[in-house]
Amino acid sequence: MKSKKKRLARAVGLVSVIGASLAANGVMADAIERAVDYRQGVMNVFGWNMKAMGDMMKGKVAFDQEAFANHANDLAAAARLNLMPGFPEDSESDESDALPEIWMEFDDFEGKYRDLRMRSKALSGVAESGDKAKLGEALDKTGKACKACHKKFKN
Repeated sequence: MKSKKKRLARAVGLVSVIGASLAANGVMADAIERAVDYRQGVMNVFGWNMKAMGDMMKGKVAFDQEAFANHANDLAAAARLNLMPGFPEDSESDESDALPEIWMEFDDFEGKYRDLRMRSKALSGVAESGDKAKLGEALDKTGKACKACHKKFKN
């Protein structure tokens, strides 16, 4: 298994590539658009990894313990990123599913993100074991952390 620093570098690199690609296409017209692009890029990293792990646990694809662990580690690395700069005031956008409640209840929003960070870190720790029962439980708790935020703050 690769070191956690290498996995973190890979996740940060992925987010950087997303940002560079958007810049090259001229999508980043101003600071608000860049913030929306940043948060959506990070959320895409979350979704990519959660879907891959979920598909393995549901039997949609063959379970691969090493791949699962890599996805869990990448999710945890991405969750360590500071996502809050992606939600500046006045960054509601037709291009985003973020609800205004984020800014009205920002402390709660930050708390839900901290929960995702904690749950994804725990999932990453369990992922090395390969114990599918424990992995399923940890993945479920991580998914619930995602859904808690989406239920309240996403359109």
